[in-house]
Amino acid sequence: MSFATLADVLARYPSEATILAADETTRQRDDGRIDAGLADATAEVRAILAARYTRDELSRLDDDSRATLRLYTIDIALYRVALSFGRSNERIKERYDVAIQRLAAMAAGKAALTFDGPGGGGTGDAGPPEGSVSPNEAIVIANERMFTRDRLRGL
Repeated sequence: MSFATLADVLARYPSEATILAADETTRQRDDGRIDAGLADATAEVRAILAARYTRDELSRLDDDSRATLRLYTIDIALYRVALSFGRSNERIKERYDVAIQRLAAMAAGKAALTFDGPGGGGTGDAGPPEGSVSPNEAIVIANERMFTRDRLRGL
């Protein structure tokens, strides 16, 4: 699962994507270059966030967190494309540096992502996938309740 798609890149930075990923001979945008940059950027984002979040948690991101990671993934991908073809500039490098710093802050616990389902701070109703437990999540194991309304009825 990628955090951003080609359509996301083209919606946010259409002219930059065309300039950075243009084929040298045809001068047409090469979408394969952008897709490769997005795959690399997604891997980089996952590697940074792995210090704090599990793969299952990242699959349960709510819309706000998914939008945040989409933005960072796009900035990282465009930087990688620009760097690969010698088209980098200061503005692209600055957006890349900010994205990496913010992802590192999330991994260090200075910022956080939110999730759908219980235990993640999200607003969804779905529970976590079977067998997935965050390293930062408390687990409570207890016996069945001894005193319930049904058991106390008639006493």
